[in-house]
Amino acid sequence: MARAAWSGSISFGLVNVPVKLYPAVRKKDVHFHQLDEKSGARIRNRRVSETSGREVPSERIVKGYELDKGTYVPVTDEELEAVEPERTHTIDVEDFVSLHDVDPLQYMSTYWVAPDGEKGAPKAYALLRDAMDRTDRVAIGRFVMRTKEHLVMLRPVDNTLVLHTMLYPDEIVASSDVDGLPVRVKTDARELKMASQLVESLTVEWDPKRYKDTYRERLLDVIKRKAKGEEIVTEPVHEQAAEVVDLMAALEASIEGSKKRNRRAGTKSRSRSRKSA
Repeated sequence: MARAAWSGSISFGLVNVPVKLYPAVRKKDVHFHQLDEKSGARIRNRRVSETSGREVPSERIVKGYELDKGTYVPVTDEELEAVEPERTHTIDVEDFVSLHDVDPLQYMSTYWVAPDGEKGAPKAYALLRDAMDRTDRVAIGRFVMRTKEHLVMLRPVDNTLVLHTMLYPDEIVASSDVDGLPVRVKTDARELKMASQLVESLTVEWDPKRYKDTYRERLLDVIKRKAKGEEIVTEPVHEQAAEVVDLMAALEASIEGSKKRNRRAGTKSRSRSRKSA
């Protein structure tokens, strides 16, 4: 059973909804340790002074903010605590906005929001959820978790409330700060028509189960085989330079390829239907 990451209440107007937050994401990255190739022993990182080269005990290590290259301002734990946000247990809703007006670039972590089980909590929870669903709005607010104040968005999803922590606008790199962006090239009408046709031919109903992390699956397979003593033979990877192709010819070939794929998919679907009949 998942453990709550935070408990408190959602406050909008004079209404308070007791809730708990549960992580909605379980990342499955493959993590590695550093080993001594000869002995197989685990390598540990040590905290070493740049000037003396000696290891520094943890009780002598303090935080420092780099003002300029090599110039630091030490900051004590007491000074950090003095400017920490007040540790309230409330998600304060400040505004309701249209979901379509929120840029997905701002999304960070995602949590399931559950009523805290207190008397009346489920009813107040459902009231907020249904009100946002009916008005097609999401809630924007703030709350404090682990000494950090987070900008958050609450939205209804399948009879449930979801909370997204969000980046502040000044934390997002503007496209104008990236070389080559924005792209101001006028598209050809005929090419645009064919590109749109290709998009339509590849359009399907969204099904997240169609997509898997094939790299992680292959990597874990290699690890399991090595653990069983199997010798892994690797092939050298040769990177091929991207070819400069005729855009119209590439579009035409892509559309023809998608038609063939759709015909094969239709044949398989009819075959399965006949077998199940």
